[in-house]
Amino acid sequence: MNNIVWTIASSDSSAGAGIQADLHTFKALGADGCSVISAVTAQNSLSVSLVESVSDKMFIAQFDALASDMPAKVIKIGLIASIEHVKIVAEKLAHYKSTWEKPPFIIYDPVAIASTGDEMSEEGIIEIIKSQLLPLVDLLTPNVQEVFTLSGHMLISGESLKGATEKLIKMGCQSVLIKGGHLPFLEDQCIDYWCDGEREIALTSPRLENVHSHGTGCTLASALAATIAQNYFIEDALVIAKAYLNQGLKASKQLGKGEGSIAHIGWPTNTADFPEVVLPESKIGYELDLQGTLEAGQGFASCDTLKLGLYPVLDTVEWLEKVLKCGVKTLQLRIKDKQPEQVEQQIIDAIALGKKYNARLFINDYWQLAIKHQAYGVHLGQEDMDVADLGLIAESGLRLGLSTHGYYEILRAKLLKPSYIALGHIFETQTKEMPSDPQGLTRLAKYASLLSDTATVAIGGINLQRAPDVYKTGVGSIAVVTAITLADDYESVITEFKQIMNQENTMLTDAEM
Repeated sequence: MNNIVWTIASSDSSAGAGIQADLHTFKALGADGCSVISAVTAQNSLSVSLVESVSDKMFIAQFDALASDMPAKVIKIGLIASIEHVKIVAEKLAHYKSTWEKPPFIIYDPVAIASTGDEMSEEGIIEIIKSQLLPLVDLLTPNVQEVFTLSGHMLISGESLKGATEKLIKMGCQSVLIKGGHLPFLEDQCIDYWCDGEREIALTSPRLENVHSHGTGCTLASALAATIAQNYFIEDALVIAKAYLNQGLKASKQLGKGEGSIAHIGWPTNTADFPEVVLPESKIGYELDLQGTLEAGQGFASCDTLKLGLYPVLDTVEWLEKVLKCGVKTLQLRIKDKQPEQVEQQIIDAIALGKKYNARLFINDYWQLAIKHQAYGVHLGQEDMDVADLGLIAESGLRLGLSTHGYYEILRAKLLKPSYIALGHIFETQTKEMPSDPQGLTRLAKYASLLSDTATVAIGGINLQRAPDVYKTGVGSIAVVTAITLADDYESVITEFKQIMNQENTMLTDAEM
């Protein structure tokens, strides 16, 4: 798989930013890095004493050498110090986007001024950047000062972020991430705001004190590049990059007499490093005028265990009764594309069966009927979260399960304090068209670790052969559909699934003793 990321940036002799920080970040997050050096800087932790662009001939030669042998999936641009180099970059990117079989994703971190306050670019370069480079950029990552330089917008309030991103998108950028580490209207929070003209995402993290921050902009943009190169959606890349930055700031250290640099210590796994998703109906959500109605509530009733065991997802009451007779204690009735009046009797019968066998029966989607007939719980997909009355579901005492497909949705779901979080799809599935690629076991293990205090369910393409490896990731439950309904002997399959999970639970218990 091509995970190649190019960085077009300057060399930092103090190794805290520029090319050096970019390559450190790529390696730490599992991408393969290549570099096109635009300039050489003489700098230390106190100041930048000289910036010297490489010759046009050398600049072009680096592009041509890489393009002929190691084409990039993602290209991250940092400091470009000369007008002529901006023109060269724009020409090369336009050529790649029009001729490569898979056009590269372009991220531009518009470095113009060093964190020490020194000017880093040739006078008059901004207008060339706006007219020739910005229309080729898929993701622009400016800080507060860079937003003002490019758009003329002063970020003095939450609502002003929208106006600034709209202006920058009109210049040709596909999307904008405003890095809000220096926003004046939030004292104790750092906020990052992303928008593509249709969707918007805001993330917050507590402002970190007494840390060293040289290279923050380079590192964040490079972390985005590394994760996008590995097929993470933009919303997940934003979350991972912010977590990587937070952990690097906490582990930063001073080497010289001035500002120290971010540490590069691998894939983020500590829950405390991950940002919080800003919900529309929150204090900061109001400040930013985010669209939507989702808000954090008091949470939902617990399932009384983090280990829900085997979790069949079935579409008929007949199948529910079959698996209940086999001793299954967690299951779901999922009937798709029917009107409520068409499924009400089935839901009534399903709820009665669940109570008869003292099982945790979840009703998929039809939350009004689940409340009406006092079901044990409801399961909702991402598209249903914004339209369902979550407060009413919680007040009615029902448990809630939520589907997720990556880091961003996991963090958003966790704010709602559901009874469990479903993680999927893990493998290719036969049951429905999916909007994303399979998550795989490596990602599943990372998600399970992040949710160690929450009941979790793995779903999607899981059969008996895959179940042992799935359960070893640390998830609390395995959801299955066709593994049971298409089996020649479903009773034996259920027994084997239970044995797999019981065996793993026993091994975990022994290891803890």
